[in-house]
Amino acid sequence: MHPFPNSINTFDVEALRTTVRNAKPFPFFYIDNFLTSEFAERVLESFPSFSEAMSKGRSFDAVNEKRKVQLTDSSSFAPAIQELNTALASQEFLNILDYVMDIQSLLPDDQLVGGGIHQTGPRGHLDVHVDFNYIEDRQLHRRLNILIYFNKEWRPEWGGNIELWDKDVQNCVHSFSPIFNRCVVFETNEISYHGVTSVNCPPNTARKSFAAYYYTKEAPQGWDGTSHSTIFKARPDEVTKKWLSMPIENAGRKLSRWKHLIGRTIRWKK
Repeated sequence: MHPFPNSINTFDVEALRTTVRNAKPFPFFYIDNFLTSEFAERVLESFPSFSEAMSKGRSFDAVNEKRKVQLTDSSSFAPAIQELNTALASQEFLNILDYVMDIQSLLPDDQLVGGGIHQTGPRGHLDVHVDFNYIEDRQLHRRLNILIYFNKEWRPEWGGNIELWDKDVQNCVHSFSPIFNRCVVFETNEISYHGVTSVNCPPNTARKSFAAYYYTKEAPQGWDGTSHSTIFKARPDEVTKKWLSMPIENAGRKLSRWKHLIGRTIRWKK
């Protein structure tokens, strides 16, 4: 019997473990009404507005990631969101994830690198990708993502679906609307391609979610020792992006990195 944090609704752990074993294209599960109703409402009420989030957080407006902002400093979270973060990092919940996903000794990230409060505004999107796989300074291997959505009365035509793709990024196997109190958990590996469809919500609305990532000190089976940052792939119908936009942006990033390295070398020689 697995004890649950008070803010998370109980679910059938054994059934979920079986579901994960049979999941395609990679191990995952989703749960609706994940948090208790009262707590989910408190978290939603505590979310900053999109404009406030943009003024305080890290925003993205590149080819692969547009009109998105994230706030990762948990000390700045409202009490309900701090409580959510604590519940997701609790040993009770870690034990459940260990068992369901069959990954031993999972660790939360108290720095919430890349996680925390996420909001995506109108005309925003997140292209298909696999996540960075390793935090070098702490020697942590990324193993799981958890995403919880806080969007009431979200309409299908507003998009913003989380998509799970096959390893060749040729077929979208699952697509989930980011409806209120839905939770999606999936294994992070070299084939866990996922993305978010274009967000077409009204100007006074934003797609809201909370994200946390889990790690292990031990390397996953089959790891070849190579660490990498986020790797983006174009969807099959994104021909211009595949052959033009993405290569131009990648070249720009490489140039920026070279400029940084050269500048650092010059300063060191002085």
